[in-house]
Amino acid sequence: MTKQPVQRPLDLDAVATFLQVAELGSFTRAAETLQTTQAAVSLKLKRLEDRLGCRLLERTPRYVELSPQGTAFVAHARALLEAHHHALSAFTGARQRLVIGISDHVAGPELPALAARLNARHPDLLIVLRIGSSGELLQRYDRRELDAALVRLHSGRTDGEVLTEEPFGWLAAPHWQPRAGEPLPIVTLAEPCGVRQMASKLLDAAALPWAEVFVGGGVATVSQAVMAGLGIAALAPRMLPLGAVDVGVRLGLPALPRLPVLLHSHTRDARACAALDELAAAYRSAIRP
Repeated sequence: MTKQPVQRPLDLDAVATFLQVAELGSFTRAAETLQTTQAAVSLKLKRLEDRLGCRLLERTPRYVELSPQGTAFVAHARALLEAHHHALSAFTGARQRLVIGISDHVAGPELPALAARLNARHPDLLIVLRIGSSGELLQRYDRRELDAALVRLHSGRTDGEVLTEEPFGWLAAPHWQPRAGEPLPIVTLAEPCGVRQMASKLLDAAALPWAEVFVGGGVATVSQAVMAGLGIAALAPRMLPLGAVDVGVRLGLPALPRLPVLLHSHTRDARACAALDELAAAYRSAIRP
């Protein structure tokens, strides 16, 4: 009976690196998350591609895309790493709890998929997410009710790591038009909300008449009200579906500044820090300055 050659197993570290690049769409962000260099990331991926005998990623100076083989391999890579983590978890005991607060103005449409990825990649952590206003979350962070907080810049705070800055605009539904002779209809979040305060101060300083026509309990609700044509809102463009338009220049509204996104963290645990590094890298990729 002819013996079949034993194939070499895949390098799990290289598989994990591939998933980071695939999910973040960037060698730079993947290297930041893994706390290594782009050259090391490229080398691991080259070895994995050589091992599989196919190209997993298409690289250009401006972007990284999955090849057809890479797209097919993603599900297998996730299953492989998940099985590995589950095997290890049998010996690690109770999961460590990591409580993260994320500002509603930061969370965005990326959060559900990102939370699922974090839970899949860190089964040894019990990751708990709290959504709220930046001010509220920072109070809870200071009371040690949160291990970390991802928020907008808050007045009077000088701590926290700046991850990126995000542009804001006066956003409206595609066919929305103001009514002549009426105050500008504003759709906004309830107090306390730093973006709401900033927008109202800018409108008042420009002596523009405005009125709140819808006060929502979350950015998702505000976005729905905007797309329903109720009024305009000061929001980051990524918060609204494709088709929303920035009407600021057309209406002569004051320019909105770019607002920083900051990460505050108490934790020093290596596993928790790794998860927070992934969270930070994901938002750096999602938010285009």
